[in-house]
Amino acid sequence: MKTLVVGGTGPTGPAIVAGLAARGHDITICHTGSHELPEVDGYRHIHTDVRDHDALASTIGSEAWDAAIVTYGRLRTIAEVLRGQVGHFVSVGGGPAYRGYFDPWRHSPPGLPAPVAEDAPTSTEADDGKSYRIAATERQLFEHQPEATHFRYPWVYGPRQLAPREWSVVRRILDDRPHIVLPDGGAMLNTFGFTENLAHALLLAVDQPGQAKGEIFNAADDECLTIRQVVEICATELDHEWELISMPADLARPAWPLLAGPTSHHRLYDTSKLRTRLGYHDVVPAREAVARTARWLADNPPDRGGQTEQIIEDPFDYENEDLLIEWWRTAVARPPELAWRFPPGYGLAYAGPGTSYQRPDTRI
Repeated sequence: MKTLVVGGTGPTGPAIVAGLAARGHDITICHTGSHELPEVDGYRHIHTDVRDHDALASTIGSEAWDAAIVTYGRLRTIAEVLRGQVGHFVSVGGGPAYRGYFDPWRHSPPGLPAPVAEDAPTSTEADDGKSYRIAATERQLFEHQPEATHFRYPWVYGPRQLAPREWSVVRRILDDRPHIVLPDGGAMLNTFGFTENLAHALLLAVDQPGQAKGEIFNAADDECLTIRQVVEICATELDHEWELISMPADLARPAWPLLAGPTSHHRLYDTSKLRTRLGYHDVVPAREAVARTARWLADNPPDRGGQTEQIIEDPFDYENEDLLIEWWRTAVARPPELAWRFPPGYGLAYAGPGTSYQRPDTRI
């Protein structure tokens, strides 16, 4: 089977190429050529500007492929150039296509529906510009490639990710920080996908074109971890102990890079369609994947103050961080003495810790 991979050198690229090779595909990788990876040596490479219509059309010419996996470039342009030249067009977009993904106030009450399924409303021209462009690109994709399979990626994590959420945690561990600030206890669920898992999802679509053509799929890890769980897994993997300090999200400024948005509303994908229609299951469980990522970052740390830290907007300003923590500890050190006549409880249906064998403290 003759397959074109547009991209191929990003975080998921090597796993996609390896999967295609294991299936016996004749692989061509089309990308800018600005950087190469040893994992994709030995395959045919086409170098061109995959964002420029004329450059791409001139390079591709009239060549045809049984399948194309497009993970990089200007998707609407690539879909147009490859019209009629690809048997099965498989492409990658993102969850920001959903209305309210970046702007939870687009819903009333605020918050992206959780979980959000593929048939949820997508952004319109009245919404934020980036979300609208992503949603509009999806519509144009299917105009050019009516039988395409399109994946809405979540935040991607794993080796070589340009904006690794885990670096905000791992660098603090490497710097031997005694504490880390968590927004709202770190309870937010923000859907992520490990590189190998996302590549597996795309390969399932290639394997099953009859089930995949003309469809949109959410793609993500089977388990969605909270921010706190990610922090704790990283600390365990790197053998670090520290204090987890919970603050309201609007005050927890050092933790905003972990929120990746203005509120702690959940961004939770519904991946049931991917699992039932294509038979998806993680090839790497999320907890193991986070641990692997933490270890990789510890062994391959980004430049301090470099591009990665600028992208994630974490200044690692420990002086101000410590001042904030000191103020917060002072603020919560003296809660008011409240003499509850009837102390609030968890409800009589609750039978866990703090009920039958332990009398709650009724002073606060």
